[in-house]
Amino acid sequence: MANNERPEWDEYFIEMAKLVSTRSNCVSRKVGAVITVDNQVVATGYNGAPKGLYHCVDKGGCLRKLNNIESGTRQEICRAVHAEQNAIISAAVKGVSIKGGTLYVNTYPCSICTRMLINAEISKIVYDSDYSDPLSKEMLDESKIEVKKYVKKK
Repeated sequence: MANNERPEWDEYFIEMAKLVSTRSNCVSRKVGAVITVDNQVVATGYNGAPKGLYHCVDKGGCLRKLNNIESGTRQEICRAVHAEQNAIISAAVKGVSIKGGTLYVNTYPCSICTRMLINAEISKIVYDSDYSDPLSKEMLDESKIEVKKYVKKK
């Protein structure tokens, strides 16, 4: 990008989601999410333990890894609240509507987050990295949510 060029919206918000992910202390995957409405940030979230509770590193390690649970399965066996969930919760706590908004996330949403995003009436998801969750893909294909993989322009 030349000095006088501004990043396009997708690049701007995906880079923001990557920055948000640096707050995560997850030992497996650092995920950050940004929710925008009309190109204005209304909420952010990153994956981590619920407020005031111990993180995995404080409890002897990742429960999923300690039990050899395959990635993309058994998401309920995790102390962390996912980045997408934390962003939705943050908006709810603040009383901010995310209906019709766009989620920018550095990792494709899991099926649990997908259900929440559908019911929160998010209209678009832009993600950076793939994550294998066939049920999530099936539900997003069935939904009216536009899903787009971010590809950085050269």
